[in-house]
Amino acid sequence: MTQTPTRSSATERTAQTATRRVTPDATRRVPDASSAPASTAPDAPSRLPLFVLLAGIFLNVLDFFIVNVALPSIERDLHATATALEWVVAGYGLTYGAMLLAATRLGDRWGRRRVYAAGTALFVVTSAACGLAPTMDVLVAARFAQGVAAAMLTPMVLALIGDTYSGAAYRRALAAYSTAMGLAAVSGQIIGGLLIQLDLFGLGWRSIFLVNVPVGVAALALVRRTLPDVRPNRAARLDLVELALATTVLVAVLLPLMEGQSHGWPLWTWLSLAAGVVLTVPLVVRARTLHRRGADPLLRVALEASPALRHGLARQFLLFLGMASYFMVLALYLQADRGLGALASGALFGLVALPYLAGTSKAASLVARWGRLVGPASALVFLLGHALTWVGVADAGAHGSVLWLAPGLVVSGFGMGVCLTAQIGAVMSQAGREDAAMVSGTMSTVQQLGNCIGVALVGLLYFAVTTTGTGAAFQHSLVYLASVMALLAVVSALPSRRASEAVA
Repeated sequence: MTQTPTRSSATERTAQTATRRVTPDATRRVPDASSAPASTAPDAPSRLPLFVLLAGIFLNVLDFFIVNVALPSIERDLHATATALEWVVAGYGLTYGAMLLAATRLGDRWGRRRVYAAGTALFVVTSAACGLAPTMDVLVAARFAQGVAAAMLTPMVLALIGDTYSGAAYRRALAAYSTAMGLAAVSGQIIGGLLIQLDLFGLGWRSIFLVNVPVGVAALALVRRTLPDVRPNRAARLDLVELALATTVLVAVLLPLMEGQSHGWPLWTWLSLAAGVVLTVPLVVRARTLHRRGADPLLRVALEASPALRHGLARQFLLFLGMASYFMVLALYLQADRGLGALASGALFGLVALPYLAGTSKAASLVARWGRLVGPASALVFLLGHALTWVGVADAGAHGSVLWLAPGLVVSGFGMGVCLTAQIGAVMSQAGREDAAMVSGTMSTVQQLGNCIGVALVGLLYFAVTTTGTGAAFQHSLVYLASVMALLAVVSALPSRRASEAVA
């Protein structure tokens, strides 16, 4: 498994013998796998660029989770139907996942800083539109557009981190990136609950969207002053046929995964999934044709990836099979079974958030000392957390204290923090400067697919068992989540086929 580079000289010498295979032409600079993407900045640059970049990824992930808290208030205020509320959630995730690869190509053509700035500006405008929406139709349309903005932001963040930082500063920036992602996910519920509870200026649920505006404006004002304007050696052409096929495949797969459970998996969901599988064939054929012609297809990373990169992306998929689904069933258990409000259940998420912070801060030093063992070990720690949570639910029963869950939540948070940080470093260590956006976009697409499939699978299990009680449903879901982490640990422990994979 490939992780962030270690500090041991032996490991560094091993890693320096490896070469990366994802660049399509020999004229591009090919870094070794032991180093982060080269930077135009010194090894210890200002942290201000990192704030600008992490603001984007934090707001992006936060808006996945924070909206769930506000749905009852939105329903009352805008007289929303159940279908409209579903689209407030699903519309954002759908356009985000479907547009990631296309947005990545825009960064290659127009420059990463420019696309990041444009995505931030669009995110600010669409957040304001969500917060000021007079009707459900306007809110749903604004959420679709907000997902497009998020897709423009996400791949640029890791690419710009590589353009800005190098060496130890780059590894610290990757840890900060993982921290921002996790904190946004685990704090979404408590931030949303707090904002609605405070009812600032009488805004109610609207504040969960409007809070993005000042943060986004502040980040946007600093973009030109803090971020480098690195342009690719040559602008990659966007093939409209490949783009249409890729977008159609992603929509055909993501839409039923997001909507199937709530609609009882009708026929159209299965037809859509089948269409996504079938259309993958002409998509791959088109990408291979473009590649043979010397063009730069959207699927180039998948076509040219080294074994180390493929391995890293597979681990990302497995990890995210158990990420969003974990947050979902934990929230359902705390609110539906234990009767906690959004604010109280959000406070319980703090038992995950604080150890998560500790895990992300320790990940780099753990990788430096233990190398590739950190991957399977952190997955097993995450698994142990699920097992302890299962025991805590059994001990708490229907009326015992929810604090019985505390040991499991703490262990899960730490394991998740180490695992996510190490896995992201493993993937990005395979990307040179010019490929960082494409690798980041591909990784984000894999993460989104993993999240959606994981939520669909755990949703099927959870709601099938709720007739015996939500506590039992949560326990069954924990068995699924532990199984996913066990599989991740096994895959992470597989011996590497190349010297470059021995780095992690």
